[in-house]
Amino acid sequence: MRFTGGVGEQIVIGARFNGPPASANGGYAAGLAAAFVDGPARVSLRRPPPLETPLDVVRDGAGVRVLHDGVLVAEAGPSDAEFPDPPVRPDLAAAAEARERHPWIGVRNMLTGCFVCGHGRADGLRVTPGRLPDADVCAAPFEPDATVTENGVVRPEILWAALDCVGYPPFAQGTEVIALLGTLEAEIVREVAAGERLVAVGWPLGSSGRKSFSASALLSADEVVARARATWITVPDAVG
Repeated sequence: MRFTGGVGEQIVIGARFNGPPASANGGYAAGLAAAFVDGPARVSLRRPPPLETPLDVVRDGAGVRVLHDGVLVAEAGPSDAEFPDPPVRPDLAAAAEARERHPWIGVRNMLTGCFVCGHGRADGLRVTPGRLPDADVCAAPFEPDATVTENGVVRPEILWAALDCVGYPPFAQGTEVIALLGTLEAEIVREVAAGERLVAVGWPLGSSGRKSFSASALLSADEVVARARATWITVPDAVG
């Protein structure tokens, strides 16, 4: 949610849109910040974005800073990134089969209840990525419902959220390593109409120490609808 009042521009992230239990899904939060930037945007998350909390948006040249009680939560600005093409373009049936191979189905960890990829969320997006059989690519269907649309169009921050989770580093899936989003750069190529059925794909771009890098895209039958590249930071987590 975005609004302007006597204290200036603010955003509030509803409790529905969590990633970890007590903070926002990183891609969703990044998409809200990116809404203040014209064209492709780069968003860096500096700390977990809180839920149900007014966050101040401060204009800074062509970008913005998002603050909670004066503490920096995120920074957004223009992006000149080159977004790679997807190595494969699976259809909806292949993406649905890949989703069933997600290694954390039936496992509980800090991302089980994520609005975007959590397999236990009846009210979520169910972009729960699994590997395709013949490529180092993860995929899932992306079929947003009417609750995430406005005037017949899927809200941009929802597209950012899907691009986030499908790009989750494949090496960390099914392990006791959790990766959290550090930076997301994305371009929305065109609007997505309510009722469209898309495929989300993500693939790795390498790693360095605790950082790993990935790319992702949202695909219709014949085009790339949105695309992104991300930097992830790994943290330990108990999986049980």
